[in-house]
Amino acid sequence: RRGPHRADHLGAAKQKAEEGKMVMAGALSDPVDTGMFVFKDSSPEEIEEYVKKDAYVRNGLVTGWKIRPWMVVVP
Repeated sequence: RRGPHRADHLGAAKQKAEEGKMVMAGALSDPVDTGMFVFKDSSPEEIEEYVKKDAYVRNGLVTGWKIRPWMVVVP
C-alpha cells in the first residue's frame, strides 16, 4: 500500500530536512504501527500544513496524527 506513495512521502521529508526544518523522521518498530517526525523552528500550523500535504495522508494510509511540542532534556 505504501509503495506507490513512498517516494513522495520521503521526498517531502528530505526537503524539510534540507530546509533545516526537520531534525529526523522515521517509523517506530516492533510493531511498525506509527511514525514520528521531529521538526524545529516550525509552528504547529506549519506542521499541520505539511502533514495535510503528505502523500500517505492524502492517499488514506495515515488517518490520524498528533502534533506535540518536544522538550529536550539531553541534547
